[in-house]
Amino acid sequence: MANIKSAIKRNRQNEKRQLRNKAVSSQMKTYTKRALAAAGTDDEAESLRLAGKYIDKAASKGVIHANAAARKKSRLIKAVRNAETSDS
Repeated sequence: MANIKSAIKRNRQNEKRQLRNKAVSSQMKTYTKRALAAAGTDDEAESLRLAGKYIDKAASKGVIHANAAARKKSRLIKAVRNAETSDS
């Protein structure tokens, strides 16, 4: 455990940030899974839009890097398109 006041405060701040980041990250993952599950259905476009929105939100809050967000969106769209063609 830290003895220095600034280190104690830093630990408190990190715990709060960790909880916030965990919530944003969890939300992003949930909507990504929903988009993959909705591939090939009528709800596909809307779920893909929402997943992209939450990935962008995570990037803007600094939970993930901007390039990681772009990569996740790209791979998600690619996976949905491939799932769509394999269902047919």
